[in-house]
Amino acid sequence: MNEEPSSPGSTAPSSSRATPPQPVTQPSPPSTSSSARRRDRDLRWLIGPAVALLLVLLVRSLLVTPFRIPSSSMEDTLHVGDRILVDRTTSPEDLRHGDIIVFDASRAFNLDVPDRGLLEGLVDGLEALVGQGPPTDYVKRVIGLPGDRVRCCGPDGRLEVNGTPVDEPYLKPGQQPSTMTFDVLVPPRRLWVMGDNRAGSADSRAHLGEPGGGMVPGDDIIGKVWVRYWPLDQLGAVDPDESSATP
Repeated sequence: MNEEPSSPGSTAPSSSRATPPQPVTQPSPPSTSSSARRRDRDLRWLIGPAVALLLVLLVRSLLVTPFRIPSSSMEDTLHVGDRILVDRTTSPEDLRHGDIIVFDASRAFNLDVPDRGLLEGLVDGLEALVGQGPPTDYVKRVIGLPGDRVRCCGPDGRLEVNGTPVDEPYLKPGQQPSTMTFDVLVPPRRLWVMGDNRAGSADSRAHLGEPGGGMVPGDDIIGKVWVRYWPLDQLGAVDPDESSATP
C-alpha cells in the first residue's frame, strides 16, 4: 500500500522523550582532618604521662628508690615516717661497716611471703612509687661483713668485730650494744645487720639458728641509704659522721 506523501511545509509529529533521572547527591563525609587532630591531641595527653611513669620506674628500679621508715628499730637515727632515698647502684662489695641498707629480709629472716594476685601486685607497685615498700623490706645497719667474726660482748661491754671493740655513737641513748650474747662468723656473700635501737630491733640476732640464719645475702640488698628527704627540716645525708664507723 502506498503511503500518502506529506505536503510541503507540514511538520512531522515528534516522539515524546522521558526526562532522564537526576543523580542523587550524597552528603559529603565529615572532614577527617579535625578528627585526626583531636586524636593526635588525645594521644599526646596519654604519651606524656606514660613516658613520665616509665622514667620513674626505670629510675626507681636502677638508680634510686624511695622508702618510708615503718618501725622504730633504727631510732634515733631514723624515725617512723621518715622518708629516705636508697642508692641502688652500690654493690654488696662496696659496703662498709656502719652503712645503713634496705634489703629484702624474706630469706635472711625466714619470713612468710604471701602469694599476691594481679590486683595486689598493681597496688604494691603504686605504693612502691611513693616509698611504701612490702612488709619484707627492712632497714638496718651493717655490723659484720663477709668473713668477719662478730661477738657480743667484750670485757668492756662493747661489740667486737674481729676482736676489736666497736665504738657505736649511733646507738639510741640508753641502749646497750646487745642484751643477747652471740659469737658468729659471717659467711661469704652475707652480712650481719643490727638496728640502732637494739632493744626494739628484730635483726640478725633474732634469727640465729633459723634456716636463714639472720645473715643477709648480698643478692637481697636493695641499696644503701643515701639521703633523708622528709621531714624537710632534716633534709640531707643520714648521720654522715657516724654511718662510716668501723671497728
